[in-house]
Amino acid sequence: MVREQYTTTTPGTSLERPKNEYVYKIGIYGWRKRCLYLFVLLLLIILVVNFSLTIWILKVMWFSPTGMGHLRVTKDGLRLEGESEFLFPLYAKEIHSRVDSSLLLQSTHNVTVNARNSNGEVTGRLNVGPKMVEFHGQQFQINSKDGKPLFTVDENEVVIGTDKLRVTGPEGALFEHSVETPLVKAEAFKQLRLESPTRSLSMDAPRGINIKAQAGNIEALSQMDIKLHSSDGVLLLDAETVRLPKLPEGTRGGSGISQGLYEICVCPDGKLYLSVAGVGSTCQEYSRVCQ
Repeated sequence: MVREQYTTTTPGTSLERPKNEYVYKIGIYGWRKRCLYLFVLLLLIILVVNFSLTIWILKVMWFSPTGMGHLRVTKDGLRLEGESEFLFPLYAKEIHSRVDSSLLLQSTHNVTVNARNSNGEVTGRLNVGPKMVEFHGQQFQINSKDGKPLFTVDENEVVIGTDKLRVTGPEGALFEHSVETPLVKAEAFKQLRLESPTRSLSMDAPRGINIKAQAGNIEALSQMDIKLHSSDGVLLLDAETVRLPKLPEGTRGGSGISQGLYEICVCPDGKLYLSVAGVGSTCQEYSRVCQ
């Protein structure tokens, strides 16, 4: 910028007019000015692009004053509508579905739910895999809607708390150890069979065992012995006819040896006892055993 200086004189005086003097230029000129304009234009372009991207992200992610997309922030917590995918672990105190829909947890491999204590140690784990459901913990319990325990498992026992356990498999149920139950009953018009293929079958009760068939026979088959024992009481066979068809019969011998055979005798009061078999009956009506 060039500025000229002028000098005023009074009439009657003659002064030489000063020559034009150049002063220093103020401002940015040349390539610096062009670089500055280019830099400002570049900043303006970046600002417009950032603003456009921000608007696009807000629109795509469905940001709103109450949340983002299907995620809503309420006074009770977070509400998520529709299907969502979590790429990392999810920590929550309570997860429940809507009143009119079910809660679905789905994974391509498995679904694992962990419970931790205050030290961060896993105290319970539920793993739902493609072939098996595993639970690791001190106790596993399934309750009904009114809080009644239906199925309980711990290190010592398995408890089924239902009033009736129904096994509908064609092969029945297999138990490797003892079973405690007040009643074993078959379905209507079907047979009830208790079988031990390689070992013995034992039924114990503190006050008695009742075996009853409404319409059919009761069969007890064993490879070896069948023992009916009552520690305090009597053994009652209440029937119109009691048959023992396969009892061995002795042959009449001259020496009178019993050949290791015995005769079952009945006292007048119904007591049974064994008597050494002979040529004839050895049962006595007034035996010392009956007295």
